[in-house]
Order: sequence, then C-alpha cells, then structure tokens
Amino acid sequence: MPRVLAVDDEPGVRESLRMLLKDDCDVVTAASVDEALIRIEESPPDLVLLDLVMPGRSGLDLLAELSSRDAPPPVVVLSATKTVTTAVEAMKRGAVDYVTKPFEVDALRIKVRQILEHRALEDEVERLRARVEGRHRLGDLLGRSDAMQDVFDTIRRVARSPATVLVRGQSGTGKELVASAIHALSPQAGGPFVAVNCAAIPDNLIESELFGHERGAFTDARDRRIGKFEAASGGTLFLDEIGELAAGVQAKFLRALQERRIERLGGSAPIDVSVRVVAATNRDLEQEVAQGRFRADLFYRIHVVPIELPPLVERREDIRLLADHFLERARERAGRGPRRIGAEAAAALERYPWPGNVRELENAIEHAVALSEREVLELHDLPRSVVRTGRLEALRDAVDSGRVSFDDAVADFEREVIFEALERSGWNQTRAAERLRITRRVLKLKMDRYGLKPPSES
Repeated sequence: MPRVLAVDDEPGVRESLRMLLKDDCDVVTAASVDEALIRIEESPPDLVLLDLVMPGRSGLDLLAELSSRDAPPPVVVLSATKTVTTAVEAMKRGAVDYVTKPFEVDALRIKVRQILEHRALEDEVERLRARVEGRHRLGDLLGRSDAMQDVFDTIRRVARSPATVLVRGQSGTGKELVASAIHALSPQAGGPFVAVNCAAIPDNLIESELFGHERGAFTDARDRRIGKFEAASGGTLFLDEIGELAAGVQAKFLRALQERRIERLGGSAPIDVSVRVVAATNRDLEQEVAQGRFRADLFYRIHVVPIELPPLVERREDIRLLADHFLERARERAGRGPRRIGAEAAAALERYPWPGNVRELENAIEHAVALSEREVLELHDLPRSVVRTGRLEALRDAVDSGRVSFDDAVADFEREVIFEALERSGWNQTRAAERLRITRRVLKLKMDRYGLKPPSES
C-alpha cells in the first residue's frame, strides 16, 4: 500500500487526511517540519501532503530540503486561500500541485490517487529501463547493437572455460574491458586480474616484467621481484598489445602457456602458475606471422577463442547509450555539469566517425562537461572536430532535403572554416590568412561579408 505523509500543525486537519485516505494509503502524520524529516528518514513516503504555514520552520523549508535529495517524493501543498501566492511559489520550487483549504474531499482523494498511480507507473518504467539496460551492459561494456550483443554472448560462453582468448580491435574499442568481463564471469573471479601493456614496457624490461627476476640477475636487480605471471596466479593475466613482444620473449611466453610454468630471470627452479590468459592486439597478427615478426605457434596458441571488437563507427546505435553513460559518470566525478545531451549535440555525436573509438567519445564528453555550465550539453560544448563534422553533415542533409540551397550551404561552410581559423589564430588576421592560404585582404573582405568580428568588438 502506498505511504502518504501528511504534514500540518492542526491536529484536526491531520486526522481528516488520515480518515479520508486510510482505505487507499498508509497515512502517517507529522505536526512540524522537524517531525516530518524524522518520518521520512524512518520510511520514505510515496507522497507528501504539506501545509505551508506552520510554527517554526515553514513548509517551504521542507520543500527545499526534499528538492535537494535524489528521487524526492512528489509534494502536494495544502494552502489557505489567502496564501495562494505562496502555494504558486512552492510549485516553482518543486511541488507538483496545491489544494486550497478547506479542501473538497472527493477532489483531494482523486488527486492523491492520480499522483500515486503516476508515481507507480514511473517506478515501473524505471524497473523496465533497468532490465533493458541490463541486457545492454556486461561489466563495464555497453552496447545495444547486434555486434556488441554477439560479443556479450561470446564472453558469457568463453568465461566458463579455461581457453585462452585473443581480443582484436582498434585502439580505444575497450579490449581491456572485455578481458575484465571474462575474468568477472569466470571461475577465477575471486583471484587477481593483472593487466600488462606490452607496448608500454621497453624490450629490455619486458621479460623481467612478465616472469620476474632473482636478486643479482642483472646489474640493477638488487632484490627478488615477482613477475606478472606469478602475480596473476589463480586469476587472469591480460596482455594488451601482445603483437609488440620481442621474438625472444615470445618463445618464453609460449613455453609458459604450454607448460604453465615459468622461471624467473637468474633463477633455476621452475614455478608452477595457474593463470587464465587473455591477449589483445590492434595488429593484423596473420600478417605479422607471414612477415616473420610473430611466431606462428604462439599465434595459434593464443588464437583459441577470438573476439572481434567492432570500431564505434560500425555500431552507431551504441553512441547515444555510451554518451549518456559517460555524461552521468563525468557529472558524478565533477560534482556538476549538464544533466542531458541536447538534440543538436546528440546528432553531431552520432555523425562523427570516432577514429579514437569509445575512448575518444569518453574524452569528448568529459571535455564538454568541463566547459559547460548549463543543464543541457550543447553542440558548442563539444570538441571542435566533432562540431565541425556535425555541422558539415547537417549542411549536407539540409541540401539533400531541399531546406537549404547549395550556394547558402557553401557560404555557411566557408564562414565556419574562416571562423575556426580566426579562433585558432587568436583573431590575428595575418596568421589566420596564412592558415587559410589566402591574402589578408581577401580574408578581411570575407570577414566583412559574414559579419565576423573578434569577441572584443562584438
């Protein structure tokens, strides 16, 4: 049964509300704002009926307190006729409706029932949305596209087996997130997840990084060091950019995979390791094998279960889902920022080719949140590359649909290019003209034609 909190300093009003609604709701009452806050902490209500004029703190104080919280309950203001102006002010501050005293019994009962039904519908929609988002999410991976759903299915199936996995995809597509999801769903989930970026470690250190070393194994080896293979024992070892491994390390790595044993540099005793290996690359390893840069036997050892991550441009239906997720995360980190993405900005995000894939999209949203001070993320908050592509595509669509003539589209494009050159040159006309490869005189004529002026003169 829905829970309604009636807040009024008059005992008669509180009792009337309790009797009026008792068949439809669980009604609790409070005689003051402070008592109401205690009742709310005990059990959050589904609806608050709030008198505005009370001794001590007013109903507006309680409304302000509730409005600052996440998912506040709807509030209906109870107001004497002479305080209707105050009631309207309360609605501006977040109240959903107001009722004047003395209230008409049936009208109030119907209003309460409608609000509670609407809240129940919103809760159901939220539950359904959560279920849908569950299908569109696996660990930290997001995607509603068929391609990503196929990736999710493969991850779920392969996670239960000990098979070595090779994740392939361009930089920024989320290869480490795939490895992390496999680990989280595997029998080794309670063990460590150790990630190594092979491209970031110098060739002369990678062997020590993977297998460890004994004290004195080489000049700077002052202490024994545990390698990543040992550190990941009982869990998952993720080797990103495995195509960067030097030939000598490839041979030792292959032996470790086959025997599940390693030897530290400078050591003589083999060490057993129980580790699940997930490798990743953005290279064409078949081509690397053909050219002799990657061992064929190692390739076949790691290529047991391949997972191909599509570039973001091939799954555009996921862009808005990812952008909304990154916006929410960036807002939480910054403690401020837009709550939603405007239509023009969303269209630009979906048109942009994202050569940097998901990582570039995340960076673009963080860029926008850092710059924007509005509730809505707008097109001009996004990085220049996204804005420029979005405007160009919008112009192309406008010409295709007949909304804009070809000549007007060319003029708009020219104005945009000149404006950007001026901005990048600090509105120095000589530098902007050099950037555009036109004379300063031609630039000035075009600036006058398009009404382009430095911000200081606007």
